[in-house]
Amino acid sequence: VTIRNEDAIKRSVRNIIFTILGEKPFEPNFGSVINESLFDLNTNLNEIRVSDEIRSSLLNYEPRISNIDVTVTVAPDTNEMNCTVQYDITGIPAPTQEVDVLLFPARV
Repeated sequence: VTIRNEDAIKRSVRNIIFTILGEKPFEPNFGSVINESLFDLNTNLNEIRVSDEIRSSLLNYEPRISNIDVTVTVAPDTNEMNCTVQYDITGIPAPTQEVDVLLFPARV
């Protein structure tokens, strides 16, 4: 199934967030390091760090979006972070897009 337009960009945003830094061959700077902060203590500084890391990664690797707003909410009881990413698609008269991402520490 071919994904087009807004759905393709949403998938790209999710892929950038979930790709571990250095995981993509021949592009060692692609991705983010948010997985490292999932095991840190739950503080406001950690929320800001994750938010800034997601915003920075998207600005660097997704040129089709602008006006990026990242909101991070920590659920300390379940050790989860809920991230909401809102952005505008450049060049298409589409409404503001929103992607919800649930981050939690999982060791494989």
